[in-house]
Amino acid sequence: MQVHTDLSTFVNVERPVLTTGTFDGVHLGHQTILHRLKETARKEEGHSVLFTFYPHPRMVLFPNDNDLKLLSTQREKVELLEAAGLDHLLVIPFSRTFSRLHALDFVRDVLVDAIRIHAMVIGYDHRFGRNREGDINLLRQLSDAYSFHVEEIPAQEIDHVKVSSTKVREALLKGDVHLANDLLGYSYSIGGVVVKGDQRGRTIGFPTANVGAVDHFKLIPADGVYAVNATLKEGGLLKGMMNVGVRPTIEGSGERSLEVHLFDFDRDIYGEPITVRVRHRLRDEVRFDGLDALKTQLHKDREHALRLLS
Repeated sequence: MQVHTDLSTFVNVERPVLTTGTFDGVHLGHQTILHRLKETARKEEGHSVLFTFYPHPRMVLFPNDNDLKLLSTQREKVELLEAAGLDHLLVIPFSRTFSRLHALDFVRDVLVDAIRIHAMVIGYDHRFGRNREGDINLLRQLSDAYSFHVEEIPAQEIDHVKVSSTKVREALLKGDVHLANDLLGYSYSIGGVVVKGDQRGRTIGFPTANVGAVDHFKLIPADGVYAVNATLKEGGLLKGMMNVGVRPTIEGSGERSLEVHLFDFDRDIYGEPITVRVRHRLRDEVRFDGLDALKTQLHKDREHALRLLS
């Protein structure tokens, strides 16, 4: 997959077949659209193209909105789209100026003149342009005027998936990772860097890798204990469990943190990148009556996690 961050670099691409959108999380609904996009590109002997934006439009239009949480960082989105088998990813910087571009101007100046699209594939009820004024009816009118094909995926083909980025976010915020993963079509992941903590876990036989440097806009699931898989820079899939929360049994800063205990693992990994794939929710985060009670529960959590991950 070729990644373009400027329209001027998108040249010599024959018969572009394009879809557009933010595609946060690249969930099953998005995958339905991408599958049709690739099918159409093959049929038309063209190249599949996703036109998307960075940063997320809400970051630009509502810069003081600190509630925005995304399912995928830009790096994660690129990896997911590459795995989906796209030919081209066109990532255009989103700005207030761009947000004021009328739908007609977007189609004429960007899609037709700059990209020279051969065909366009969109999900039903797709809106675009200033104030979301553009729709399938406008596209059909303009497709005749500018000689490109347009295809809308019927509602029933996407409705049967019954998935949206909002539904995935709501599931994760409730700790329902099974539902979230079903909607995504893969296990939700969180990437970061292993940083030093207070090393309390070592004193009770459960050393943890503290996950730091997580993207500010990345959505973190509800507080609790989860069975996870993890990958480090050396590769390989490790089993473990992760605590998300404030560690109420241990006195500390009270700040929310992500701590991963990797099973049967003993290596210094401070400063290494880590990706955690959240597989199952084990329980709520609970305040225990001392470290001994916490240790007893962690042994139970470990056995529970191993059964689920096996």
